[in-house]
Amino acid sequence: MKLTAEQHQQFDDNGFLLVPDVFSLDEVIALRDESNAIFQHHRPEIWREKNGEPRTAFGCHEYNEVFRALTLDSRLVKPVEQIIGEQLYIHQFKVNPKVAFEGDTFPWHQDFVTWHEDDGMPEARAMNAAIFLDDVHASNGALMFVLGSHKEGMIYAEDVNGRRWLERKDVVRLIRSGDDIAIAEGRAGSVLLFHGDVVHGSAGNITPLPRRILYVTYSALSNHLLRPTRPPYIAHRSFEPIVAVERAVQHATAHHTA
Repeated sequence: MKLTAEQHQQFDDNGFLLVPDVFSLDEVIALRDESNAIFQHHRPEIWREKNGEPRTAFGCHEYNEVFRALTLDSRLVKPVEQIIGEQLYIHQFKVNPKVAFEGDTFPWHQDFVTWHEDDGMPEARAMNAAIFLDDVHASNGALMFVLGSHKEGMIYAEDVNGRRWLERKDVVRLIRSGDDIAIAEGRAGSVLLFHGDVVHGSAGNITPLPRRILYVTYSALSNHLLRPTRPPYIAHRSFEPIVAVERAVQHATAHHTA
């Protein structure tokens, strides 16, 4: 998948880009099934809400064939390479389920401040590719973005209990009206690309509708970590270059179910 000039410009202007219908329904169903199976396990890589419901599963591409294939899929790798302008490595992989009725909020934040301060990533030459496993609406916890906020660069935020949420004064400075915020809604199978410095967050999910999203964080090969402090399942220590595979998920799913 190659981005058009218009799509590339939209990413540059806004800090994110939503591309609809990238993955087929069969692929989405397979990814959902794998996600559901992962959350049945109790491992250090799987974090849970206070009531025991899953919140995030990290690093499952390292032990799951279908998720590993997803990280290599050209429909993710090629547009990210196009934007970053260099070959990539995988910095992080995670599944955020935002489960029905229980999914908690993620306050306003930038990702790169954590990658830089806690993982030793030199520059914001990294970004997220998010794959919607369910239809995502404003009502079930869609990601919200502050338009163009990536142009501010990194905004320092203190580490409070392992999180670097933006201080309220910075949020007030960035968001003056509802027009400053865009909500990334889309159908299952859509891909959301967003810059490491773009300010984003999401509300809780009080609906009966699940909102499962897979995230692959890619970084430029020359931008490898210098002093990571978080566990390897969160900030990966392998900086091997990614070689894109055409429709890797489709092939892995066929092999997986054969």
